Amino acid sequence: MLIRSAGFAPPQSVDDAIERHLDALGGRAALARITSRASIGRVTIASAAGEVTGSIESYAQVPNKSRTVMRLDLSPRGLGEMTIDQRFDGTTGVVINSLQGTTDITGDQLEDMRSGTFPSTLMTYKQQGLRADLLPPGSVDGKDAIVISLKPRRGPAVRMFFDADTHLLVRTVATVVAAQVGTMDVRTDFSDYRRVGDVLVAFHTVTSSSLQTVTIAFTDIRDNVPVDDAMFLKK
Repeated sequence: MLIRSAGFAPPQSVDDAIERHLDALGGRAALARITSRASIGRVTIASAAGEVTGSIESYAQVPNKSRTVMRLDLSPRGLGEMTIDQRFDGTTGVVINSLQGTTDITGDQLEDMRSGTFPSTLMTYKQQGLRADLLPPGSVDGKDAIVISLKPRRGPAVRMFFDADTHLLVRTVATVVAAQVGTMDVRTDFSDYRRVGDVLVAFHTVTSSSLQTVTIAFTDIRDNVPVDDAMFLKK
């Protein structure tokens, strides 16, 4: 059953929807003051092979540099700890896996990382050459949602769902091509928004596909922390 928002007023345009969302986060001015972010928490990965848990550290720096390090406990499988270190320096990306070796990031994933901007791609999507379209209203968990399609220069579009009451991002759905699997949908749900400085940040995310479900619960997120450019480079 769809729960209709009593005061739901459909946006007049895609830019109207985007501005409502940016205002809900804290406003363009507050977002523009953010130059870096460090996030620490726990991660759980569930797949057909079972469930593994571990720690996660995530770093971001303007305009689009990022690094995520996961340390997973594989001792129940007799493998000890596995480290997955994904780095993107703004142009090139790499995944360094302590058990499987190093793999360059290519294709749609690389193009998506190149066209994204921190702290929000929606702040500069036009300058980045992305296309945004307002889609018919949808729903997430029975609640009204404003839906936007964001299309990068290359690669598939991402559907973004915003809560009709709060205007916060609650879900994204992207169609990706995975090796040995083919085309599949990847859905990410965002929740537990908390204030970090002058902006709201989602502390809980769940990314699910036909391969696995990755649940991240951040315990500490800090903005404008000192970050060394070298940390984003490939070794």
